[in-house]
Amino acid sequence: MIPLRLNFTDVICDHSLKHIFANGQKIGCQFDVRLSYYRGHFLSAINELRVRIDGREIDPMDITFSIHGKDYGLAALPLLGNVFWPVTEPATVKIFKRGGFCEGGHDIEFIMYFRSPYMEIGPDMYMPNDGCGSKRLIFEGGGSHE
Repeated sequence: MIPLRLNFTDVICDHSLKHIFANGQKIGCQFDVRLSYYRGHFLSAINELRVRIDGREIDPMDITFSIHGKDYGLAALPLLGNVFWPVTEPATVKIFKRGGFCEGGHDIEFIMYFRSPYMEIGPDMYMPNDGCGSKRLIFEGGGSHE
């Protein structure tokens, strides 16, 4: 089945790539994403979420999805029928990697497919949507210091 693709906005937000620090050490990076759709969705509607950086697939255990100031591991997403992602609010994707990422530009691929629970197309089947995006981002100043 071919997922529906609505290009209302760039999925990956410009100027959002930042280092993540803990105890003064780089431990990863983060970037912001938007839902390119005409309405928001609950996180439980996300069927697939993956990230590649510079062509390298990131282990799902090293990815955190953050919205409303709370962090969620990917395994929790199917259970989050009470956490709503408004179409107007960017979410933050955090990637954890020992030593972090080197300065400069990186090719980011955000792979996300979600379903529209109000668009049933068959028994227990709902319209799939393509929420993917890719962009080359350069580390901006600052970052998350913990």
